[in-house]
Amino acid sequence: MPQKVGALNRLFVLERLMGSLENLPSVKTGAVTPKALLHQKYGERAVYKIEEVKDSSVNDCPGLAITQQARTLFRCYLELPDFSVTSGTFTKKKDAEQSAAKMAIEKLGIQPKTENITVQEIWDELVARLSYLLSDEFLSSSHPLVGHFRAAFLREGDNFGLVPISVLPTYDTRLNNLCKSIDPRAEISPSLAIAIVVKAARLSDSVCISEGTLWICRQHPHSPGIIQALLDQDLDPIERTQIEAVFIPCSLAMPIESFHLYVSSKEYYMDAIGKRLGLSDYSRLLISRNIGKASSEMRLYYPAPDDPLFSPDSSVDMLSNAADRSSTAFELNERASYFSGQKIYGDAIMSIVGYMWKSTNLFYKDMSLDSYYRLLISKTPGGNYKLSREAILAAELPTLFTTRSNWRGSLPRDLLCMFCRQHRLLEPVFSTKLIADSVSSPEVLEPCKKMKLSSNMLGRSTGEVNAVTNDKAVRNGCSFGCEVKILSRGNDVIIEYLSKEFFRKQSDAIQSAALKVLNCLNKYFKELDNSVEGLTRSEDAQGVHVYPDVFCREFMLCPSAHNHRPQAILRKHCSEALPNKKHENGISLTKIEGPDCGSSPSIGSLVCISYSVSLMRDGHSCLNQPLESGNDFQFEIGSGAVIHQLEACVMQLSLNQSAHFVTDITSEDLILASAGDSAKLVLSLSLQDCCLEYSVQLLQLTEPLEDRMEQALFSPPLSKQRVDYALKHIYESKATSLVDFGCGSGSLLDSLLEHPTSLEKIVGVDVSQKGLCRAAKMLHSKLSMNTTVRTAVLYEGSITDFDSRLCGFDIGTCLEVIEHMEEDQACLFGDVVLSCFCPRILLVSTPNYEYNSILQKTVLNNRGEEDTDEGSQSLPFKFRNHDHKFEWTRQQFNNWALDLASRHNYSVEFGGVGGPGNVEPGFASQIAIFKRKSNVNDCCFDSDNSSDMYKVIWEWSNDRFRSP
Repeated sequence: MPQKVGALNRLFVLERLMGSLENLPSVKTGAVTPKALLHQKYGERAVYKIEEVKDSSVNDCPGLAITQQARTLFRCYLELPDFSVTSGTFTKKKDAEQSAAKMAIEKLGIQPKTENITVQEIWDELVARLSYLLSDEFLSSSHPLVGHFRAAFLREGDNFGLVPISVLPTYDTRLNNLCKSIDPRAEISPSLAIAIVVKAARLSDSVCISEGTLWICRQHPHSPGIIQALLDQDLDPIERTQIEAVFIPCSLAMPIESFHLYVSSKEYYMDAIGKRLGLSDYSRLLISRNIGKASSEMRLYYPAPDDPLFSPDSSVDMLSNAADRSSTAFELNERASYFSGQKIYGDAIMSIVGYMWKSTNLFYKDMSLDSYYRLLISKTPGGNYKLSREAILAAELPTLFTTRSNWRGSLPRDLLCMFCRQHRLLEPVFSTKLIADSVSSPEVLEPCKKMKLSSNMLGRSTGEVNAVTNDKAVRNGCSFGCEVKILSRGNDVIIEYLSKEFFRKQSDAIQSAALKVLNCLNKYFKELDNSVEGLTRSEDAQGVHVYPDVFCREFMLCPSAHNHRPQAILRKHCSEALPNKKHENGISLTKIEGPDCGSSPSIGSLVCISYSVSLMRDGHSCLNQPLESGNDFQFEIGSGAVIHQLEACVMQLSLNQSAHFVTDITSEDLILASAGDSAKLVLSLSLQDCCLEYSVQLLQLTEPLEDRMEQALFSPPLSKQRVDYALKHIYESKATSLVDFGCGSGSLLDSLLEHPTSLEKIVGVDVSQKGLCRAAKMLHSKLSMNTTVRTAVLYEGSITDFDSRLCGFDIGTCLEVIEHMEEDQACLFGDVVLSCFCPRILLVSTPNYEYNSILQKTVLNNRGEEDTDEGSQSLPFKFRNHDHKFEWTRQQFNNWALDLASRHNYSVEFGGVGGPGNVEPGFASQIAIFKRKSNVNDCCFDSDNSSDMYKVIWEWSNDRFRSP
């Protein structure tokens, strides 16, 4: 096995592309769908009409005007010549169509053939299909091949009415599938498919092949009336048009070029392509399958191999045996073969042109040079992500998946699925597994263990997850891990990943696992010259296992297609052309322009910038227009979602400031993909003499929300650690009633209901009605599954106001709330809750200001000075959130809590989460647990003067606990 992928010899490449398969006496085909059976009988006379139906089964949230958006369902009306049927409703259109077709089949009494089909039966069907495609009846259809025949009938001379054999298996799916049923190698070898069609033509009485060529036609002339009707069809008047296409030389030493084809609607575009390739016999023009999306008309055109085996007189067996010939028999175009996944010989043309369904007009679209390179980089995980962000030079594939709301661009799972499709691999297989949370009560563990055994059923064949199991897991307080497998078409494992991290949401586990695999693949595409064995060793530690032999076999053409030039060296004169200062990140940064407003990004900040990138040589732009620009590009600092030079530059700016910096060129493909109309000029330049200049301005800055920053620096995130800490004390307290002061959107209540508890009543209070509405939606969906909670209420109001309905609860929680108040209001809350609400236990958490030295990577000043009330404002750190009114040091928090406890007959204990508490600067979040010493009757509020200060936003009660 070669150590370098780039050293794979051509024989290995050819053998891989040709494959090997034993001749079988019978072919086992997949089940024919009901719709396909009807098509065989009625063709286009079976008309399917889809109707959208709104799902009215979604119930409103009782007690609150919160209604889930109704789903859209689909119903199908199927009209046949003799009768019609109507399907039920389905979430997918295709399911509705298949259901209607199945109903029609049952009504007709058609019995699908289920046994194995012999090769002879397939040949018979192939001959029949070929005869139909050359019939008068076919010319009256709306099939794309009709456009080819129409263009052929416009010719004059010997080639009148003739089309190349290659267009038939290319544009007729049924004929192509029959060829692959006879020999599966026809999927990657258009030459073999043509040989099969040639044999079928010899077996047909109505089809003939022009002598000595690969033209095909009808044995007996078509009806003149049919031909005239076809020629008389109204077409858009196109006298002569130019179509931009891309020329891909077979030699890797020659560059990719763009050129123009000149055709009109009254000419056969295949002739124009054959002429451009220098063919004397245009019938020898071969066509690849479509590239990219299934609906795309982008294809590769290339000459048939100049080999005696490839002729109309060759047998199928002779061409099949070509796989055993020497690698010098054919000159493989490795770059073109990489795009199509088929064997492409000699020089090739990539173009977007052809005929489409229900239109005999010639469809065409320009295929420019930059389009070629955009297509090339889209076949890499990082390139696909860059394209989804519309920032090829600025964006990078992030290294970390935090939450869906923070992610920008296509999601990791979608990117991985797209990568597999583009490389003709099977869909990735995602299998989730479940574990019980460390904070779960013993009653949770056994149900989770049972579900863990059944979790192997998730996504076992299609890669889809099991929603029912996911629902049970959430109710029982389990976390999810995910395993991913990337498989070849032959079901060989290429890459396998087993997650070492676990997530509350199944979707997060899947997205994170997909991102791990994407980053592994991306590392390979960035370093194509490195050995796959080295990649395997580096990724094994991350839980990603690469199977080198299969990996090399599947991606062997990548180095040839991504033919990078050596990494350019940043020229000294480029950096000296601009006044700059050096930074430790290695970039050359010009003088920052604009006043410093004192607000700069930090880890976790969400920033919005405008930027432009220009190609520079000798300190001057090489192009009239920037390579790339963006006016509102957003990214999160610290997520690795942009090139490191751009992030380093932005972190040195304050709001509305701008700067410039230069970098070297690491990828010619990225430059050409960004160049647009300037791609030809860029290709003519010596890029090793060039560099890139970035101009950046910071437009908007969102200070890092705590959950953003904490998710980036803590595992599990600090917010989850706080919730888990609270849940542990709730379970241990055996409380039957709980009030969450400042409940927000109900994150604590959400986690609480994922575990069986002793709680019978839960209450949330907050000043934000919007947050309470979100909490109500969540609670409503979960409480119906809870067996212990009897009542739940959400109140709108300030937690510094007293409401007698919240007096005497077993436990109260207030997580990361008081810092959003002014300090005097936080002190007032402490007095009100302990003197009036009088919970048996109160748990309060707030940020430890001293820990900001870790979060913001600065050094704590004035460490030796005594903390005072003003001390927190003199320390040189930013608050963790722009909405924080204060953040206390440990000493300030302890003083506040001890004073409250002593004045209201409570004891207090201190704890925290995030980092070790016995090491400076302590926990990231500090927590106080107050415990009441007296009975609730000893609390000193005046019930006669109390009033209901809070507004009930939402209320729920369990009907089975109501008295009859």
